[in-house]
Amino acid sequence: MTDTKIKTLDVRPIVPREKHPAIFAMFDSLANGEAFQLINDHDPKPLYYQMSAENPNEFEWEYIEQGPETWKVNIKKV
Repeated sequence: MTDTKIKTLDVRPIVPREKHPAIFAMFDSLANGEAFQLINDHDPKPLYYQMSAENPNEFEWEYIEQGPETWKVNIKKV
C-alpha cells in the first residue's frame, strides 16, 4: 500500500477530542483506492477497532512505524 503521493494527517497537535473526527473526515474524503498516512504519538489501535466497527471491510490498515515516539499507519479505503 506504500504510495509516494499519499496524503498525511498528523494528529499529534490536535486536541484529543477532535482527533477521531478529523481522522474520519479524512477517511470519508478518500475515493476508493486512495489512502492517507496517519501520524500519531501513540499506537492508534483503539481507532482501528472503532473503524472496524463503523466501516467493516472498507479499509486496509498498514503500520509503517510503530513507536516508541511516533506511529505511522497507512489507511486505505477499499
